[in-house]
Amino acid sequence: MTENTRALSDVLDQLESSAHGDSIMVQEVIEKLGHKSFASLMLVFSLISTSPASAIPGITATVAVIVFILVVQMIIGRDCVWLPSFITHRRMSTTKLCKGIGWLRKPVGFVERFLKARLTFLFHRPWLWLPLSLILALTLFMPFMEIIPTSGSIASAVIALFAAGMLTRDGALVVLSLIFLSAVPVAVWYFGFGG
Repeated sequence: MTENTRALSDVLDQLESSAHGDSIMVQEVIEKLGHKSFASLMLVFSLISTSPASAIPGITATVAVIVFILVVQMIIGRDCVWLPSFITHRRMSTTKLCKGIGWLRKPVGFVERFLKARLTFLFHRPWLWLPLSLILALTLFMPFMEIIPTSGSIASAVIALFAAGMLTRDGALVVLSLIFLSAVPVAVWYFGFGG
């Protein structure tokens, strides 16, 4: 397995090594992953929102705000991550965080076996602006998904796929995330008003 395809597990390792005490501040996560790690941070917070930690009230809305801010900065070409203090000072339970990381290990390990650099033109402008714009639009609806069970996790999974594609330079994963993104409204309607 190449270093590139280990990127997802490496992010989980870094996140787990930052967990200490009863809780951890978002600022500590940013410092551990690096101030230029837009994709890593996007992956981490979207994965938290798809894991059992998503049961924490308000986590979907918080993740939506974080991803929105990250995507805007990526679109305008900012080099370093900036997040407002009301987010960076927010604390997460390390017990729930580590439980979420443990839950994610198997699916992440499985996905990594299929990842490789391909369709890399999608990571250059203007191509990159399309998925970024769609992810940005998705984050605007995520806070409202708090009232519909599982819908927030579905949206977060789409963002995680996109971020994983960026980290591993796998354009096929980015395309897959956009396909799933188009299915989010259908899933929200089904779980919220159908079924």
